[in-house]
Amino acid sequence: MKFLVVDDSATMRRIVVNALQRIGFNEFVEAGDGQEALGKYDESVKFVITDWNMPNMSGTEFTKALRERPDGRDVPVLMVTARSVREDILTAMEAGVNNYVVKPFTPQVLKEKIDALLPAAA
Repeated sequence: MKFLVVDDSATMRRIVVNALQRIGFNEFVEAGDGQEALGKYDESVKFVITDWNMPNMSGTEFTKALRERPDGRDVPVLMVTARSVREDILTAMEAGVNNYVVKPFTPQVLKEKIDALLPAAA
């Protein structure tokens, strides 16, 4: 299964990819912001993990734009961010995010969130 990992921090993208590898996933494409992610997204991507705060296009803006595309309406989107207040979580869900992880996280937490969304990716 191919993941699109979106974060303006190359270090954070590496942390997410390493966590994904530890839980058994091995196919990734990476983007540094929402605009770049939209350009790299295609139907081979089966799961999106995005940060919220990024230059050019935030994670919520990216998710809204992705949901407007016929090929992006149903792909699971997991937001991994430091933003943890209830209002932020609600804003993300309203934008089309399927689930939410607050940084820092463990590979186990990531696995649980992904597993909960996998039926949507099948």
